[in-house]
Amino acid sequence: MKKLSRTVFTLAGLLAMQAHAAQHNIDVQLNVDMQDNGNVLATLSLTNNGKGNEKILGWYTDLEEEAIFNITRDGEKVTFNGPHYKRPAPAEKDYIKLKKGQTITKKFELSSLYDFSAPGNYEVSYNVVSLDLFSNQSINSNKRELQNLSSNSVSFWGEGLAKGTANKGKPGSGTSDCSSGTCFTGRCSNSEQSAILSALAAADQIANDAVSYLSSHSASNPSTRYQTWFGQATTARYNIATGHFDAINDAIDNKPLTFDCSCSKSYFAYVYPNQPYKVYLCNAFWSANELGTDSRAGTIVHELSHFTAVAGTDDIVYGQAGAKSLAISNPDQALNNADSHEYFAENTPRQN
Repeated sequence: MKKLSRTVFTLAGLLAMQAHAAQHNIDVQLNVDMQDNGNVLATLSLTNNGKGNEKILGWYTDLEEEAIFNITRDGEKVTFNGPHYKRPAPAEKDYIKLKKGQTITKKFELSSLYDFSAPGNYEVSYNVVSLDLFSNQSINSNKRELQNLSSNSVSFWGEGLAKGTANKGKPGSGTSDCSSGTCFTGRCSNSEQSAILSALAAADQIANDAVSYLSSHSASNPSTRYQTWFGQATTARYNIATGHFDAINDAIDNKPLTFDCSCSKSYFAYVYPNQPYKVYLCNAFWSANELGTDSRAGTIVHELSHFTAVAGTDDIVYGQAGAKSLAISNPDQALNNADSHEYFAENTPRQN
C-alpha cells in the first residue's frame, strides 16, 4: 500500500475546524491511501474533545448515504457518482452519539464513487454542511443556521487510475416494462406501475403550476410563496428558480423516465444525478399521499431536480421546517436544495 504522506491544511479548512472546535469541539482528521491496485482509500476520524456528549447526523458519516467529501482535480470539482436520497426530516434515531473523548473512525473507498481516472493534482477533504448536522437546534426555530464540519485537506498527484466501480451492481439493472413512454425496472407490480403513472401525472400538474406561478410573478413581486421556500428574491435568483422549474417540467413532459421499484430502504427515493432519468422508489414513497406535503408527486419533482441535466440540486436540509429556515438564512443555498423545490411545487398549505 502506498501512503500519501503529503498533507496540507487549507485556510478555509483550518478556519472551519477552529470555528467548530469552539462550538462543538469535534476534531476531524483525514488520511488518504492509494493502493497498488489503484483504489483510493480514505480514513476519517471524528473525536469529541468537548466536555459533554455530541450527536452528529449519521448519514454525514457514511459515503454510501451522502457526498461527504470534497474532491478536486487541478482545482475542478470531481463529481460524486453516488446516490442522492429524499429522506424524511431527521429524527433523533438518525444521530450518532459521541461521548466525551470518544473517537469514531471509518474507512471509505473513494475511487468507487469518485472519478480518479484522469491524471492531475487531487485534493481531498471531508466537508459537510447542514442545518441538522448536530442535534442541538430546535427544528421549529426560524433562527437555525447552517452548520459545517471540515477536516484537513490531503493533496497528491494522481497518475490516472482505473475508473471506479461506482453504481456497479445497483438494483433494477434488468429488463424493463414500458407504458405510455414511461419505463419500469426492479420488478414493479401492475399496481405499482399504475400508482407511479398516477403520481407522475400529479407531478406534471404541480410542476405546471410552479412554472405558471413563476411566469406570473417577478423578482420585484415574488409574493409569499416564493419567499417562504427560496427567501429574498433578486433577479438572478428568481431566474435560477424559473430555469429549474422549466427544466423539471420539460423532464416530465419530454424525457424518457424510468422508475425502479427494488429499493427497500425507509427513504422516499433516490437517483444517481449523472444518470438521467432513472428514479429509484423506496418504502416511504408507497405510503405517501399522491399530493400534499412530502407526497409521491413532490418526490418525483424532488428527484428530477437532482439530475445534473435538469437542475443539479443537492440535499442541504430535509423537511419543511428546515427548508423554511434555509430560505431565511441562505437564499442561495435554498435554490440548491431539492426539498425547497418540492415544497414550492407542492404548495401546502396553499399560498398565493
